[in-house]
Amino acid sequence: MEYLIRFAQVHETFRRPELEALATVTGVDLEIIHYSQYSPYCLVRLPDEAAARALISRCILAKDIYELWGQGANYEEVYADVRRRTQARWAEYRDVSFRFAVDCFAGKRSQAAKTDIIQSFSFLGFEGPIRMKDVDEEFAVLEEYVSDVEAKAPTATTTTTTEPSPIPVDEGQEPKKIYFGRWVALSGRHAISKYDLKKRRYISTTSMDAELSLVTANMALAAPGKVFFDPFVGTGSFCVAAAHFGALTLGSDIDGRSFRGRDPAPGKPTGVMLNFEQYGLKSKFMDTFTSDLTHTPLLNRPILDGIICDPPYGVREGLRVLGTRDGRPREPRFVDGVPAHQLPGFVAPRKPYGFEAMLNDILNFAARSLVTDGRLSMWMPTASDEDGELAIPKHPNLEVISVSVQSFGNWSRRLITYKRLPEGFVSDMTVRRQKVDDEGVNADDLNAFRRMYFTRNKGGEN
Repeated sequence: MEYLIRFAQVHETFRRPELEALATVTGVDLEIIHYSQYSPYCLVRLPDEAAARALISRCILAKDIYELWGQGANYEEVYADVRRRTQARWAEYRDVSFRFAVDCFAGKRSQAAKTDIIQSFSFLGFEGPIRMKDVDEEFAVLEEYVSDVEAKAPTATTTTTTEPSPIPVDEGQEPKKIYFGRWVALSGRHAISKYDLKKRRYISTTSMDAELSLVTANMALAAPGKVFFDPFVGTGSFCVAAAHFGALTLGSDIDGRSFRGRDPAPGKPTGVMLNFEQYGLKSKFMDTFTSDLTHTPLLNRPILDGIICDPPYGVREGLRVLGTRDGRPREPRFVDGVPAHQLPGFVAPRKPYGFEAMLNDILNFAARSLVTDGRLSMWMPTASDEDGELAIPKHPNLEVISVSVQSFGNWSRRLITYKRLPEGFVSDMTVRRQKVDDEGVNADDLNAFRRMYFTRNKGGEN
């Protein structure tokens, strides 16, 4: 059966990969018939309504899904298509309560025009009561007033933004495409409000926003019975998102103060645990611990179903890893007879760390720690022009599933999702980094993105 998904017109390069990831995690057979990042409407083929509900129920970047009853370039085509597809089913809906809606994308209709459109579908023969609330069935006419070609064309009304923008049209112009469908179910987009950082008890300046945290968890296939890990856990945004979808979560950070928070009152939670308690997800929280990927206490074997992370970019200050600059261990210090490293608030010594080395360490860790078909969803910064764009890091045991981009003008960041290949399979490594991981001694030498960033900007972040 054909269904129409209505997307929110945000994060366009993330929408299709999220939908495909959800088809994988729910086991739904999905065929995408038509998709455009410039349109909120995506036409798909699914086995049945149960599959449609399962797919949309946890989708963050979609609004809802409709069973497609008809489509066309004008209303005559739509009426004919509705008769062809559904005439044998009209009797099922003859006596149920119902309502109609008209939605216009990149255009508008007067209320009188919408009423005329609704009345034009009277041939369906519905005789049940019309209700605005507690209705049995809802039908919608979805008009699209801008084509892909028009949306791509630069005009005086378009600007370069982080998301493609449709060209507005004057009232009275005819739509380019019309869909008619029966509403099936809402998406999981309401979770954005629930996990809004403005309402969260424990955050920091680097906490990932709720929408993209949830999308990242979806890309990595978070689900009940799986174990997810964030090696740069901070205040736990990704762990909370993965827990929302039922995964067990744990995290680590080079600075334990980030996830511990302030000293709590006796018996009171603090830090990351505050967030899990706030959302009723304490049963999904395993632990957090101080380490980095080069000194992790986790078993060196495939034990993780997913890894989700936003590594530090090293712009404000150079990247660091546990250890001493000269590689020699320091003499232990004692405070009142207690080893300093056993005291609360202890910060282990650190040494400069290369940006390339960090990315390679993440991939190597994922290749060792992920189960077969387990996923790594990792954010990576880059410049926003081809000359300065950093190559996507690759690993022979990891297959790149998708790359989505969020632009900030002179720079952008990409969400790269990898899948752990079965033993004996090797990914395409034709494009990979050539730089030696640990070349250089200072922050700029060790971080190509930092050099690019300060070439284009006066400030810094993350």
